[in-house]
Order: sequence, then structure tokens, then C-alpha cells
Amino acid sequence: MGQVTIYLDAETEQKLNAIIGNEKLSKSRWIADLIRAKTATSWPESIVQLAGAWKDLPLAEEIREGNGSDFDREPL
Repeated sequence: MGQVTIYLDAETEQKLNAIIGNEKLSKSRWIADLIRAKTATSWPESIVQLAGAWKDLPLAEEIREGNGSDFDREPL
């Protein structure tokens, strides 16, 4: 497990302390969770479940169906 030292200004440290006090987490755990969330490569499940939630919003396929097809690309 790696170790990192960070330096926070007083205001930022107060905000961090307030957050971790409410969530009962260590500073290390909260920061590690934040890094995981900011570097995620897939959508959270709560967002995935929203697919189709707006019934009046057309699907991507419906939007694109009248566009025709793309031209062939020129070779490089």
C-alpha cells in the first residue's frame, strides 16, 4: 500500500474534518474513496439504472435514423 503526504490550507482541512466527522471515516479512507470515484472508468450503477427513465426522450438510434450514412473516409 502506498503512502502520500498532502498539505491542505486551513479552510480545506476544516471542510475535510467536517465531512469525515459526519461520515465517521478516516482522512485516508475518504481521500482514497474520492480518488476511486474521480478515476472510475464506468458509470455508477445508480446512473445506469436511469437509462430509459425519461419516456419522452428519444433513443440515440431514433435520433440518428434520419441522418443517412457517413461518407467513406479518405485514406491518409
